[in-house]
Amino acid sequence: MTSLACEPTVALRPERLVTPQFARLLIATFGSGLSMYLLTSVVPLYLAANGAGGIGAGLSTGTMMFAAVAVELVVPAMLRRFGYRATLALGLVLLGAPSIALVFSAAMPVVLAVCVVRGAGLAIMVVGAVALVAEITPAARRGEALGVYGVVVGFPAALGLPLGVYLTGVVGFGTLFVLAAVCSLAGLAALSTMPGRSAVVDEEHHVQVLGGLRGSGLVVPSLVFAAVTVAAGISVTFLPLASGNHALVAVALLIQSVTAPAARWIAGRLGDRVGPAKLLPPALVLAALGAASLVFVGTPAAVLAGAVCFGIGFGAAQNLTLAIMYDRSPRSRYGQVSALWNLAYDAGWGAGAILFGFVVAGVGYSTAFALTAAVVALAIVPTMTQSLRSRTQRTA
Repeated sequence: MTSLACEPTVALRPERLVTPQFARLLIATFGSGLSMYLLTSVVPLYLAANGAGGIGAGLSTGTMMFAAVAVELVVPAMLRRFGYRATLALGLVLLGAPSIALVFSAAMPVVLAVCVVRGAGLAIMVVGAVALVAEITPAARRGEALGVYGVVVGFPAALGLPLGVYLTGVVGFGTLFVLAAVCSLAGLAALSTMPGRSAVVDEEHHVQVLGGLRGSGLVVPSLVFAAVTVAAGISVTFLPLASGNHALVAVALLIQSVTAPAARWIAGRLGDRVGPAKLLPPALVLAALGAASLVFVGTPAAVLAGAVCFGIGFGAAQNLTLAIMYDRSPRSRYGQVSALWNLAYDAGWGAGAILFGFVVAGVGYSTAFALTAAVVALAIVPTMTQSLRSRTQRTA
């Protein structure tokens, strides 16, 4: 009889992470992200240059994000009905094409209408892409896959946010608007190999994005992340207006945009090993410190140091909150998780921009930035409470 102990041991290779399909998805999302971030800080400047003021700037960002929130509620149903390929193609068109209309008019109704349509395209891209990442990558390497995705979609922020502000004085607004349209529409070429419908379809969970949340463990990480995105939306919308130093703002946005995807990737790798919940509280502390630094918006060193802290905290929180939510959900609810996380992202970003515009008109930038930091700091409380409760349950 042959002994089983004598049989050779075969080492299992980890499943390949970046497949050709995943690479093409990253290309498409890169183009859509660049389209968005080139104009994120530029549209508020465009409105301000045409007499709209801070409230108009806040409305432009807020309108786009709340349009995204509304559409994100139906994106899982679109994925179920039309599949990933057709849905993502629609998202690229809606995000890119309307930018051309801004070449011809700076009227507030036109700008806000463009923001609404682009927000719909943004919603489709972020929800569809994040759900697809979770579906086409190995479950054991999901945190790392989300980190890779975060790095790739972070590059457009690193390029677009500072470059858009800088190029307003070099090529003008009109050229930027056309460039933003081209970046998104070019991504259509990468969608040919995307899958149709999800391999696992759960109609109830795909349609009812906000259904079945009680006891799911998804609510707290969603709200925590929304608090961080409040500060993110405020910084990219109002820092150019509060500072007035476009060179400093461009550098600060570049630093924030580079550190965020790097932190998102590192947090994903570490989170796969030690658990994402352990890393979330320190990420929130860094984000709060970064937001608080803008109280000293007239001091370049404070602005740059804050960009480093907030970039690291924001990037890590992106990965960690999403990984926590996926870990708590079956595969059939990936579409719901993606939509819910992106709802938190865009609702926080949009609400922060709109409310900040009204608050700063009454109390000034320093006080308004201090209130923003307080919102992020408060998000640490439920995170720590939930972490302590989990430890208590494990030791009981």
